[in-house]
Amino acid sequence: MAEREEVSVEVEGRVLRLSNLGKVLYPRTGTTKGEVLHYYAQIAPTMLPHLADRAVTRIRWPHGVGDGSFFEKNVPQGTPSWVRTVTVPTTGSRGPSRGGDTLEFPVVDDLATLTWLVNLAALELHVHQWTVDGRGRPRDADRLVIDLDPGEPAGLHECCQVALAVRHKLNERGLRPRPVTSGSKGLHLYADLPDRLPSEESTALAKEVAEELAREQPGQVTATMTKAKRPGKVFLDWSQNAGSKTTVAPYSLRGRELPTVAAPVSWAEVEAGAEDPMGLEQFRFEEVLDRVADLGDLFA
Repeated sequence: MAEREEVSVEVEGRVLRLSNLGKVLYPRTGTTKGEVLHYYAQIAPTMLPHLADRAVTRIRWPHGVGDGSFFEKNVPQGTPSWVRTVTVPTTGSRGPSRGGDTLEFPVVDDLATLTWLVNLAALELHVHQWTVDGRGRPRDADRLVIDLDPGEPAGLHECCQVALAVRHKLNERGLRPRPVTSGSKGLHLYADLPDRLPSEESTALAKEVAEELAREQPGQVTATMTKAKRPGKVFLDWSQNAGSKTTVAPYSLRGRELPTVAAPVSWAEVEAGAEDPMGLEQFRFEEVLDRVADLGDLFA
């Protein structure tokens, strides 16, 4: 398919013009924009429930990975009138900002909106840990996330080992975490909150868990953001629970050298990764589609 070819498609009653379908977005694997669009169309029934009612920040690679990217929070000019948007104070999830500044985010709750964004080369979709109500007003956090980020030479194997300890700490607090490979180097652990919490309270809870483990396992875990203190350790990033912060959504592609995905996994797989350095690896998008077909939605 020619790189510059444009086609009109109807998606859920919306007519979209898709462009540059033959453009290679992942040079190492030759993965094209058309293949990326196909992945998101196939994963949409599984992914969309996890995007529902969440403001979405995008990372776009218009020229393919390795050739420059940019974050985009506000909806761009030319956004179709049918795209649902929400206006959010720049301070985060609660209350107006002092200066009255706001951001206008898209909400991806249907395949047409997802397709429109991906056609803009939005490979990564990032969301907050809070949702909006029916009027588009931000609510308190409904889940907690801890990002396990390994500092070289530590890797996914070490993240799996630490994840088991994090699971124990969260279980002690009545929370049941679900693991997701980050699609990059580490793991994300999500836990639904029994009651919604202001973002500062969910952040404090995640920080408490991270600092407790850092004290108990100082040779393997750090809760400090200073990069100089991370080599060989797993950084437990608790800060992504802040009202203004986002985490890559489950099932989103990543803009890395390979077309890997933030993929939900089972705890049995994490335990295997803790035992064997090759027991768990990051998954490519084709593998994720096969996993969903075989295993269903492990993030449900």
